[in-house]
Amino acid sequence: MTGLAAIAVVIPAHNEQAPLSAALASVRRATRHPAVRSVRQLVVVAADACTDQTIQVAVREGAVVAALDARSPGEARATGARLALDTLGLDPAAVWIASTDADSEVPSRWLAHQRVCADRGWDAVVGTIRPQGWPPVLEGVMSDHVRAYATAGSTRHPSGLHPHVHGANLGVRADAYLSVGGFPSRTAGEDHALVAALQAHRYRVLRTRRFPVLTSARLAARARGGYADHLAQLVRDAQRPDPRAFRGQADYRPHVEVATE
Repeated sequence: MTGLAAIAVVIPAHNEQAPLSAALASVRRATRHPAVRSVRQLVVVAADACTDQTIQVAVREGAVVAALDARSPGEARATGARLALDTLGLDPAAVWIASTDADSEVPSRWLAHQRVCADRGWDAVVGTIRPQGWPPVLEGVMSDHVRAYATAGSTRHPSGLHPHVHGANLGVRADAYLSVGGFPSRTAGEDHALVAALQAHRYRVLRTRRFPVLTSARLAARARGGYADHLAQLVRDAQRPDPRAFRGQADYRPHVEVATE
């Protein structure tokens, strides 16, 4: 197994001028961890159909910008990864691609943890998120969601593994990434598709609850079918009248939904 020579952080963004500075500041802190100082590092913001100051913010914060007009998170992540690999010009087996989102903040040990996992032979790391910033009116809905999210899979995976997949907390060795075709050009679910392809090809995929990424609990989605849409659906479900008011108890089936994104 080739040791890592570089880490590339890829961040897709569609009109994310407001949260992007904080996202990039958190990535910058992660790149300064002693465990990753010995490798080359590159941060790429894939600015997809941006009409605000996203590109200017990314440049000001020291990121390389990949501009595109696809309106597709999958295409944005793939474009960012492609630019990173072309810029680094290294053996893909020596490059680690870490993925997060423009409305997210990674912990300071995020990249260090992924490098340790890579050094131990893992081909990909699939982490969790922790939503933040929801308005008080949603406190009950979000509390229930966070509780269900945190316990999902725990009975089947007492060691702490989980069933979630998020582009906001994902890492993969570049040779494995390329061998399965990378992120597909999808408007949603590109992260799930990549992880499924890696598992289908029997790459070593570590699902871990360690070092969750803080991500916005906003309900206005930038990408259809993503995490914001999922939260918005939870809110709509909570606001629906109890179905028992309209039909017999024997016909009632409780609505149960657990985040798998």
